[in-house]
Amino acid sequence: MNFGAILEKWEKNYAGNDASYRNISSRDNESPEENNIGWERRYRLRRKKPDAYIDLHGLNSEEAWITLDSFFEDSRKRGYEKLLVIHGKGFHGEERVLYDLTRRFIENCSFAGESGHNPAKEGGSGVTWVILKEKNYRSR
Repeated sequence: MNFGAILEKWEKNYAGNDASYRNISSRDNESPEENNIGWERRYRLRRKKPDAYIDLHGLNSEEAWITLDSFFEDSRKRGYEKLLVIHGKGFHGEERVLYDLTRRFIENCSFAGESGHNPAKEGGSGVTWVILKEKNYRSR
């Protein structure tokens, strides 16, 4: 089957059907309407400067986890949308303890959404930005 025939078949069977093509991450089980609103919000927030930041340098794993938990809870209560966590790259012969701990924390935080790293000139993999889910987020 050539590409034209494949495209024609797709348009006949799926064009206009929102359920046919959706990009919903495994953590965001949203309806199509919520997903569309979520996309617009995420697009805006990816470009926004963080509302608050925290620096974990000098903390051990236990202190860092407690600090992150408090920081994220307080930020959610204040209505912040985007946070920045400075954890360092973990080079210089060290393990990437704070980097890995930050990743685990974000994965386990029920209201932490999309995350990523800044460009190299702004900290690169030594900092992680996090978009918080909206306040009306329902716990699962």
